[in-house]
Amino acid sequence: MKQNKVYIAGHRGMVGAATLELFKSKGYSNIVTRSRSELDLRDQQVVNEFVGRECPDIIVLAAARVGGILANDQNPYPFLHDNLAIQTNVINAAHKYNVKQFIFLGSSCIYPKHASQPIKEEYLLTGSLEPTNQWYAIAKIAGIKLCEALNRQYGRNYVSLMPTNLYGPRDNFDLETSHVVPAMIRKFYEATENGHAPVTLWGTGAPKREFLHVQDLAMAILFAVENEIEGDMYNVGTGKDISICELAYLIQRIVGHEGEIIWDTSKPDGTPRKLLDVSKLHALGWKHNKTLSEGLTETYRWFLQNTNQLKEVKL
Repeated sequence: MKQNKVYIAGHRGMVGAATLELFKSKGYSNIVTRSRSELDLRDQQVVNEFVGRECPDIIVLAAARVGGILANDQNPYPFLHDNLAIQTNVINAAHKYNVKQFIFLGSSCIYPKHASQPIKEEYLLTGSLEPTNQWYAIAKIAGIKLCEALNRQYGRNYVSLMPTNLYGPRDNFDLETSHVVPAMIRKFYEATENGHAPVTLWGTGAPKREFLHVQDLAMAILFAVENEIEGDMYNVGTGKDISICELAYLIQRIVGHEGEIIWDTSKPDGTPRKLLDVSKLHALGWKHNKTLSEGLTETYRWFLQNTNQLKEVKL
């Protein structure tokens, strides 16, 4: 059994749940979790009291307000405010109570909209952000810089991991607030149930995206913790991308939908391409395990088993 005490913030979310499951399977028996109703991470005083009382050796910050393009664009204030508050409070408490290891989870949306491809860690803050998710991105950049500042000023080794687009079990399948993979899975499923009705998707299908199964991200978190990797920030991804159009046909095939796909070109495409350079983390020995087809098939299987209790995020 591993002796380190681990606090996983956001253990009911997709990333936190996968991380909790993995750490337990690897022998970590001293794991602390709290639900949102039990611990409001936006409240600095209660966060300080909690971390001071529990004294974890390791904190994995997987708690965040998340959502797709529509949710970000229509709810800028909570996406900026809540994420800034959560990050600031937990990072500050970790430093205040001398937490040895801290894993901060960001997102590839922190990078400039027109960054050179593949995107290296040093491209951060070299250009303007994608406007539709800038609120979330700015909050995450602030979290990265908080950890970096502590590393520089106080000799901490708080590591920021920047995953590419994630998908997998426990994703948010609410069509108003979800990301592209769960939204497509649900749309194709419901259309199939409705006699293979046509499916309308946003944009042109031309943008290219990279997708990482959430269990692979959990493995990267465990790798960072157990190897005590040094450095401020690491990209986490597969190093391979796919067009949204190709993704749609792949998910359509997995679901078994036989109807038409209609592209609504009046809707925004978002960033033209977003592929991470993952050579920095690869050089240390971590690499993803699941292919996109395998991961999507597993995710759809989970979706079918949980259609009566899907998590939906209302804003």
